[in-house]
Amino acid sequence: MNKHPWVKRALTIGLCTTIGFGALLATGAGTAPAAAAAVSADSVSASAKGSSVVSFGKKYLGTRYKFGASTSTTRYFDCSSFTQYIFKKYGVDLPRTSVAQSKVGSAVSKANLRVGDLVFFSSGSRANGKNVTHVAVYAGNGKILHTYGSPGVTISDLNSGNWKKTYLKARRVL
Repeated sequence: MNKHPWVKRALTIGLCTTIGFGALLATGAGTAPAAAAAVSADSVSASAKGSSVVSFGKKYLGTRYKFGASTSTTRYFDCSSFTQYIFKKYGVDLPRTSVAQSKVGSAVSKANLRVGDLVFFSSGSRANGKNVTHVAVYAGNGKILHTYGSPGVTISDLNSGNWKKTYLKARRVL
């Protein structure tokens, strides 16, 4: 005979709680799915890598522009040799031309740009509003890191002037 009915009640509640939590853990209910956690970790590493690519590229601010620049020098770049060079340091092998670069990775909307995304334009003498003629790297806060003409490697505003008018698309390669 139990003189303390609360002991029996406490044991019953404890046993039920243990079984309940065990069932939750066994089924995975109430835990974050592994795939979601992996995607989140991938986003963080891609974001960090994008920031690293942009920071590395900024070391070349002011470096002269030369159309058709050799990929074996850092004395000057054209737009696609610049992106090819700075991404290669972080393990991303891009094709040589802006047109070819515009076909790698996955499409991303302008509204969903992340630091390190490639952005493409139809500008300059070869532009017709449809074909890719220029590539840049999204640097965050509406800015792009790229090289063209007399400023050489520079940072420009994606959402104004020529760059706003000639924007075509973006690709995520990280």
